Amino acid sequence: MIYEFQGYIPVVHESSFVHPLAAVTGNVIIGKNCYIGPGAAIRGDWGQIILEDGVNVQENCTIHMFPGKSITLKESAHVGHGAVIHGANLGKNCLIGMNTVIMDDAEIGDESIVGAMAFVKAETKIPKRSLVVGNPAKIVKQVSDKMIAWKTKGTQLYQQLPAECHATLKEVEPLQKVPSDRKLQDDLYKTLRETFLKSN
Repeated sequence: MIYEFQGYIPVVHESSFVHPLAAVTGNVIIGKNCYIGPGAAIRGDWGQIILEDGVNVQENCTIHMFPGKSITLKESAHVGHGAVIHGANLGKNCLIGMNTVIMDDAEIGDESIVGAMAFVKAETKIPKRSLVVGNPAKIVKQVSDKMIAWKTKGTQLYQQLPAECHATLKEVEPLQKVPSDRKLQDDLYKTLRETFLKSN
């Protein structure tokens, strides 16, 4: 759902997809080919939130901030299921793992990867190409070319998803039995471990 708040109406590029069960409120600007999953809450009630082109915000994520702050999720930023971004800025082509929490005035550098369930304290500055894990989050190494190539491929799937949702997603009644000709989906993407094992 898209909500006006205090005269601010969200702006969503026509190529992007906001799931009907997501809530986008107020001063939010969403660029091209962005995906917003069900249960996501993007609240621009107290400040501006900009999602540049190709950003995805997956299921049950929250993006918000303290009053008067404005934040940007830069091009191709990838926010995993259940993450909370509160008043933080995300760099280009970064990956925020599932159930991560990133606090106010933190800066995540371009092409950084923040591991699942990490806690990034307020005002933390993460340099570009950093691999970050833990609670509190710490830099453990630099992101390799192979790692960022793996991340980029995954994000590209999410950048294709809005068009696929516009074309095929519809509310239906469930079937009562599995059709005999039902096929499994293609194996389009491997885990990071599988990717490295395969390449070595």
